[in-house]
Amino acid sequence: MRLRFKALITAGTIAAGLLISQMTPRLEAVQARAGQAAPASGQAAPAYRAPRTADGKPNLNGVWQAMNEANWDLEPHAAYQGSLLSEGAQFSVPPSIGVVEGGSIPYKPEALQKKKANFAGRAKLDPEVNCYMGGVPRSTYMPYPFQIVQGTGTMMIAYEFAGAVRIINMGKPTESPTDSWMGWSNGHWEGETLVIDVTGFNDQTWFDRAGNYHSDMLHVVERFTPRSADTLMYEATIEDPNTFTRPWKISMPLYRRVEKNAQIMEYKCPEFAEEVIYGQLRKQTSK
Repeated sequence: MRLRFKALITAGTIAAGLLISQMTPRLEAVQARAGQAAPASGQAAPAYRAPRTADGKPNLNGVWQAMNEANWDLEPHAAYQGSLLSEGAQFSVPPSIGVVEGGSIPYKPEALQKKKANFAGRAKLDPEVNCYMGGVPRSTYMPYPFQIVQGTGTMMIAYEFAGAVRIINMGKPTESPTDSWMGWSNGHWEGETLVIDVTGFNDQTWFDRAGNYHSDMLHVVERFTPRSADTLMYEATIEDPNTFTRPWKISMPLYRRVEKNAQIMEYKCPEFAEEVIYGQLRKQTSK
């Protein structure tokens, strides 16, 4: 029995060696076609270098979308009943390992109480329910695509939900003339990474459907780094001294929509929110 077992191991080892020797030239050929050199023995694979635009910057043009549960709750959570009990499982919350570095958001004690109140009233209080623009960073990981349009002096990010748009100034940083839902964005490049510094927020947006929120002192630094032809790594460092005890960070991959003629569609939702916002003002008719 032992001899047979050893023979099987030996045969398997030989077969594996032959397979590796056959696959190695193919892998090197694929890497050559992709413009990447094969790593030498014992060396790490080289970092991905994105295609370039006419001005030599990494090309991030395209339609992108997050594929996670962050819009329900940034923090790790088990599946739980949604706010619409009458709809059963249709509006329940899927589980998630979370996207917050370290697991939990560092709220100040009094701010945590407000977060809990937001969660309790989320069926009506969530800005998404009212068709308000998602803000930053939430618009990035809402379950809808967005499009990056890359220019030289400016860039634009157009979001499907509520028709939100951001203009990113890529020149000398400028200050926000007023507070707004999507903030004021100044960008620059750090190698392969697009860095966007966002200030000038109002206090009307949430980070997710779980009631995580901020004040008008919110400051977000985003980082978009290409990791392959069809994926970006997205990071956002969040600072708000009125709400949190320290800065904290979220991270996630973003995926290119590669369908034929991929595009963002029109999703203007005010008419869907009219009853939620103005229903109590409706004139009551006698029966």
